[in-house]
Amino acid sequence: MFKKLFVSSVSACFELKNKNPYYSPESYEVTLNGKLYGRFDTNVFSIFNLTPDSQYTVSACGSELTFNTLAETEAVNVKSLGAKADGKSDDTYFVQMAIDSCPQGGRVLFEEGTYLVRPLVLKSDITVELKKNATILGDTCEENYPYIPARVYRNGKEEVLASWEGEPFDCHQSFISAYKQSNIKIVGEGAINGNADNSTWWATPKGRKVARPRNVFLNKCKNVYFHGITSKNSASWNLHPFFSKNLGFYDVRVQNPYTAPNTDGLDPESCDKVEIIGCTFSVGDDCCAIKAGKLYMGKTYKTPANRHTLRNDLFQDGHGAIVLGSEMSGGVKNLSVSQCVFRHTDRGLRIKSRRGRGKDAVIDGVTFENIKMENVITPLVINMYYFCDPDGHTEYVWSRDKNIKVDDGTPYLGRFAFRNIDCRDCECMAGYFDGLVEQPIKEIVIEDVSFSFKSDAKAYEPAMLENVKEYCRAGLYVDNVERLVLKNVTFDGVDGEKIIKKNLGEVVGE
Repeated sequence: MFKKLFVSSVSACFELKNKNPYYSPESYEVTLNGKLYGRFDTNVFSIFNLTPDSQYTVSACGSELTFNTLAETEAVNVKSLGAKADGKSDDTYFVQMAIDSCPQGGRVLFEEGTYLVRPLVLKSDITVELKKNATILGDTCEENYPYIPARVYRNGKEEVLASWEGEPFDCHQSFISAYKQSNIKIVGEGAINGNADNSTWWATPKGRKVARPRNVFLNKCKNVYFHGITSKNSASWNLHPFFSKNLGFYDVRVQNPYTAPNTDGLDPESCDKVEIIGCTFSVGDDCCAIKAGKLYMGKTYKTPANRHTLRNDLFQDGHGAIVLGSEMSGGVKNLSVSQCVFRHTDRGLRIKSRRGRGKDAVIDGVTFENIKMENVITPLVINMYYFCDPDGHTEYVWSRDKNIKVDDGTPYLGRFAFRNIDCRDCECMAGYFDGLVEQPIKEIVIEDVSFSFKSDAKAYEPAMLENVKEYCRAGLYVDNVERLVLKNVTFDGVDGEKIIKKNLGEVVGE
């Protein structure tokens, strides 16, 4: 059995109904209108090059489903407007003209070729199709990415136009951006290539007065969907939705070198209802970071990251597979992660926060289930002493003084559930849970979870905070947690205690 996830005028995406992480139990054939389309081994599969406003029948794994592609008003071919697509000529004018002239309900078509462009701006009610071997390639000159002010004021009201790491911050215009637009689809087998590997962006990532651009920045947008495309070689983060809602990322690939600085994969910030399904990540920082701003943004706008679903995704080679924070002052609620594979990341789940994020910084209702982790150094990390920001190494952040009181700067961590997770070839430790002295983590449930370690494991620090020591082949470290529930948790290869208890309240099922 399978179901429809997404349909555009020229593409469709489907998902098998099973509980296997990312990969299907066995490879399978997909037929389209009775003809073989391809063979797949993942739970999510896609079909491209369809005709608008047409009916199709797709068959897979003994089931079939009939669907209709969406109608469209017009297709605007970028080449027909003058784009050379030779990777050398500046195609910016022709590409932007195609976007601007595309009628409501139309499609901007990129045929095979490399379109060298400066920053582009999207508008509402269009589909952008990148055919196979079509690449939108970023200009390498920093001066060609205009300055965007952090904020403007309209009728006395603040409007945040640019953001970096959770605060209003002057930025270079992102490679592709949209502001207060809706009903946009970016589909196809082509790529958005920021070209940062051939530029100066990665050489000087820190200390900039104007932050580096993202590959895609969506500011206050809604109903935006990505299907099939690849985002790669971004100057900083790849995909950054900001205060946006109703977003879908289906069968998308995000790729950056592991050494590329601060090149997160997909970072939805203060967004509502985000689906990330069937996607693959291999990046130079965190694969997917769920964010909600630092203190100013949290206090001012009180907009949490809410109703996010991640399913059947592959996260590999990043610092963290799925990260909450560290900018989370608006809160993170109702997060579901299931049927994913984490491979060769430093950490699997990584929650990082600290004092000073604020009383609106509430993380609650987080569930991870049916997960496979392979060669993840430390699978589970919750660190409430993360040493970020200019004051990150001060006593205010790292202090464990038992006389500290809860105040307006104190974040809150509620309930977390980890179920049916297989962690193989760990190295540092099974899990590191380090809550605040003054406001411990409310509850952690670990059920049907196994941890096994490499025989030649190396020692690492499990989290980024002051005065943490290195561990190797350690169990679960639990400090400042009110309630820990363990059910069918197994360890293979742990040296020493399976549960390292510091300030732990009730333990159920040890």
